[in-house]
Amino acid sequence: MAENMTPRQIVAELDRYIVGQNAAKKAVAVAIRNRWRRQQLPEEMRKDVTPKNIILIGPTGVGKTEIARRLANLVGAPFIKVEATKYTEVGYVGRDVESMIRDLTEIAIGMTKQEQRKKVEADAHEKVTDRLLDLLLPGSGGWDEENVEENERNQRSRDKMRTKLQAGELDERQVELTVEQRAVPVQIFSNLGMENMDVDFQNMFEKIMPKQGQNRKLSIKQARKILMEQETDALIDKASVTEKAIQLVENHGMIFIDEIDKICGPSATTGPDVSRQGVQRDLLPVVEGTTVNTKHGPVKTDHILFIAAGAFHVSKPADLMPELQGRFPIRVELTDLTREDFLRILTEPRHALTKQYCELLATEGVSIDFTPDGIEAVAEIAFEVNRTTQNIGARRLHTILERVVEEVSFDAPDLDDKNIRIDNQAVRSKLDAILAKEDLSKFIL
Repeated sequence: MAENMTPRQIVAELDRYIVGQNAAKKAVAVAIRNRWRRQQLPEEMRKDVTPKNIILIGPTGVGKTEIARRLANLVGAPFIKVEATKYTEVGYVGRDVESMIRDLTEIAIGMTKQEQRKKVEADAHEKVTDRLLDLLLPGSGGWDEENVEENERNQRSRDKMRTKLQAGELDERQVELTVEQRAVPVQIFSNLGMENMDVDFQNMFEKIMPKQGQNRKLSIKQARKILMEQETDALIDKASVTEKAIQLVENHGMIFIDEIDKICGPSATTGPDVSRQGVQRDLLPVVEGTTVNTKHGPVKTDHILFIAAGAFHVSKPADLMPELQGRFPIRVELTDLTREDFLRILTEPRHALTKQYCELLATEGVSIDFTPDGIEAVAEIAFEVNRTTQNIGARRLHTILERVVEEVSFDAPDLDDKNIRIDNQAVRSKLDAILAKEDLSKFIL
């Protein structure tokens, strides 16, 4: 779990995938570590220590969203990445801002269930084995006090079958299993209506409508998976799962709000301001600390950590509502990528782009060798194109590398010579025409 890692360890883990942007990595690492520090405080003081929310500012393609993606894999806490642009003001068709808390709660429920499953797995496994034995040897599971000899014979048969089951010798044998299928109710409410209903109509309908059972012929291997799911669900205490999940969200939850720059700017002068100032107004109480009703119960947002990110090409952070700005006290500016950064992106990360292309084409038996001067040429061209035209950051490398290996990718299955060398000359021969067109494109409407 990332909260147990030191800031230095978190940065080191992010360094394996993201080049540069040390200020952003440090800010995020400290924010995550502060979650752990808060948990060590006395209960009385803990409730007054609120998270210091972060806003990441920087052009597109420099690593803002990538930091969020890697954090999601790193933290063992409920984490969700959302786009600010998909929300609308309360009262209009679309998703309201509070739905991000409901989504985060669902993630926490899933995490807690998974954790509980591991605890009951051994007991569930025993129950599954017994149910499979009942399917293989019908009537052998009972105990007749008047017929001791029959009981012993049945027990011996079950013990033999149990040994075979555990050894996997019967995995392909067919059994008939009744699989419950829940009837899916027709959704008669709009998306907005369903989200804002305090009562969980979906579950209520499922309980009212009869469960349909369907007899299916399955192999023991398939039947074991279905029975395991049923038995673990039966052994899990759902009330305990809900309680733990809500506690997890309230104390450890993290929300990454991407594209926040798209909802700031001057308020609309004509018509309703559905997706800008309105969304900011709705976002303010959620970030500030409020109670959101979910189908699992009320969730307090006071100690949820919010990390926002935006390119701010057209607008600037000062265009956000002053109250909302105050709720993001830590601002980190991400820097433009240099020629050296491009070079590092192509070689250093664990699954760098050049490594990806090598491995993809290795599946066809093609061996690609990117020479140092070839990689330097790709980095230099990416930097120059970004500088002279639209700056799209590291995403430019995808465009350029795809063009460089396009012919090899197309001909790979039919190539006689499976050893391909990509050097400076090969890169420039593929891209000279593109560069010429880029030079002319700025003069053409």
